[in-house]
Amino acid sequence: MDRNSPPVAAKGRFTLLDYLLFGIVIAFVFYAVYRVNDVLVYQWNWERVLGFLVKYDEESQSWVSNLLLQGLATTLRLAIWATLFATLVGVVMGYWRTCQNLTLRIIARCYVELIRNMPPVVFIFIFYFFVSSQIFPAMGIDSIDTQGEFAQSEVFYFLFGNPALFSNFLAGMICLALFEGAYITEIVRAGIQSTPTGQWEAARAIGLSHFNALRDVVIPQAIRKILPPLAGQFITLIKDSAIISLISIQELTFIATEVAASTTRVFETWILVGLMYFGLCYSFAVLFAYLEKRAKRSDR
Repeated sequence: MDRNSPPVAAKGRFTLLDYLLFGIVIAFVFYAVYRVNDVLVYQWNWERVLGFLVKYDEESQSWVSNLLLQGLATTLRLAIWATLFATLVGVVMGYWRTCQNLTLRIIARCYVELIRNMPPVVFIFIFYFFVSSQIFPAMGIDSIDTQGEFAQSEVFYFLFGNPALFSNFLAGMICLALFEGAYITEIVRAGIQSTPTGQWEAARAIGLSHFNALRDVVIPQAIRKILPPLAGQFITLIKDSAIISLISIQELTFIATEVAASTTRVFETWILVGLMYFGLCYSFAVLFAYLEKRAKRSDR
């Protein structure tokens, strides 16, 4: 094997250390269950919590989603829309971070540093109340007819959820997108700046302007490096969406808080919600890993 070639990954084989670690994990799980059952004297009752996943609708004579699944759907909607908006913000700010205009670079740098050096809860509270009380009334969003034909259509429910809560959903989505957009900005900036200097010089040598060189030469090469971190940021955004529960956006964490309070089944509720978050995030992680492998095979 050539010494310059990448190392070959070893085949998965369990060693004594692996079995030891598995034993430690299993022992910790049994200890946690013991502490809950015997020390806290906690009586498990999963039936009350599982009933908030699905329910039987007498009108349609079928099983329909209940509060927890509806909250999970809202979380997914928040993540998708916030990712799209954050990507748009990140691409623009990422370009500004690398452009030749000093003013644009200062604006982008201030945006990134403001977000990265402020606790997310503080930012969400400040921006949410500013958006809700100042921007939305000026734009007329609060006066949208929630009983209109489009607002009551299945398409609207699928894309945005309950129209009566549309302004809350939109405000939470914008807050989350602006917060995550700062990190996407740095991903885009790093992708652009990782392009070899020779590519810039070759583009300028044939007469391309800075913008045209960026659009036609640099960005197509940077996209391959940007997409994997963007996929990871999408998964991070799903988990960060729990912050939105603090401003009464009815996503999964907010609904879980209400369910835990109404049923007094704290452990069951949060274990179930944790498994729902894990299932959603892990599914996307597997999907993105599969797409990344296919992209690499197609490049060969």
